[in-house]
Amino acid sequence: MDRKLTLYILAGMVLGIVVGYAVRVTVPADSQAFEYWLRSFGTLATIFLNLIKMLVAPLILGTLVAGIAHMGDSSALGRIGTRAIAWFIIASLISITLGLVMVNLLQPGVGIDMAVSAQSVGEVKKLDMFEFIEHIFPKNVIAAMAENNVLQILVFALFAGVGLTALGEKGRPLVRGAEALAELMLQITGYVMRLAPLAVFGALAKVVAQNGLGILATYAELLVEFYIALVLLWVLLLAAGAIFLRRRIFQLIRYIREPLLIAFSTASSEAAMPKLFEQLDRFGVPRRISGFVLPLGYSFNLDGSMMYASFATIFIAQAYGIELSIGTQILILLTLMVSSKGIAAVPRASLVVITATLAMFDLPVEGVALVFAIDHFLDMGRTATNVVGNAVATSVITKWEGMLEVPEPADTERPHAPAHTPHHGTRGLDLRDSDAAGDNKPAADTA
Repeated sequence: MDRKLTLYILAGMVLGIVVGYAVRVTVPADSQAFEYWLRSFGTLATIFLNLIKMLVAPLILGTLVAGIAHMGDSSALGRIGTRAIAWFIIASLISITLGLVMVNLLQPGVGIDMAVSAQSVGEVKKLDMFEFIEHIFPKNVIAAMAENNVLQILVFALFAGVGLTALGEKGRPLVRGAEALAELMLQITGYVMRLAPLAVFGALAKVVAQNGLGILATYAELLVEFYIALVLLWVLLLAAGAIFLRRRIFQLIRYIREPLLIAFSTASSEAAMPKLFEQLDRFGVPRRISGFVLPLGYSFNLDGSMMYASFATIFIAQAYGIELSIGTQILILLTLMVSSKGIAAVPRASLVVITATLAMFDLPVEGVALVFAIDHFLDMGRTATNVVGNAVATSVITKWEGMLEVPEPADTERPHAPAHTPHHGTRGLDLRDSDAAGDNKPAADTA
């Protein structure tokens, strides 16, 4: 399905360019027919974007509540969880900040000059820090969900998850309900993504009809500059890992190359997850550690996606000629920092975060269509980066705990290794000293 969808998206891109250019050269720009064509193309992208926005509130709520509720109250679990979250927060800040720095330095959106009326964009919100903090806490969670207010939903989910943990067995039905809600949203996301080729066709056809083939040069520039930013992020992540792992960081790169290729080719972190578990087993990470930290990272440590979210948000503002002050960009950074947590690692989940952030700051949500046209190619790079970030984080936490073991050969078959581990919470996790399944390895590497 993934390969077919990729081919359909590529076909949609090519067809969109051809049809959009044909409309531009054959239909007079000031005619009613031209407006009709633009509205027709735009409707395809708008329907897709509306469906994406439909998923925001329930996806965040279900994923985050279930994840927090499954953390449990073991002291070892709490220590490892605290260290993991601390690493995730630092990595998130680095990713988002680097994205903001690079997009302001390279300015890929400047000069596009997307014509848009003041009525459709509105005024960019100029929240001060006190208003921003007050705005985080919801007065009515139903209203927050109705408005897709990501930060307020996250605050409620945090309280709900901690409360369900305290309730224990009494709260189990609600935890199962949150899990079911998250799974339902993932299933619906799969259905919505089947419309992606049509949305890509509509987005590219409209933008080429409006701006001509010159817009393709802008896309090429955006793609190259974003990958430059990703390379810098890889260097920072691996350098941070080398502080703890020392020379074994080079071993880790060799062990995770296959999951990286899977993630890059499919643009899905989930597709690479089973192989990543297996390769981390071989690298010397006990399954009782990776079984907790890695799934947690898949929801809370999406380094590539967070860099993309900051990069794309400012790119859209640049394309529409909207000046954002340093203060507003810092508020956007903080919003992305929080709103990216709890988003499951599904293809193009970053679009959900970008859409919600644009709406929160009254930036043109329709600008998502600009980046969506080449989003699949951007997604390939950021997904591979997510895998690198989570592999480094899991290995560092293991070394931090003094539990990193002697590696096995990277390329041999290991049929007895478990193929997969539950994605949410700590089901199947045993942090006691007794041996866990898949954890019978040589003595720990203390070097």
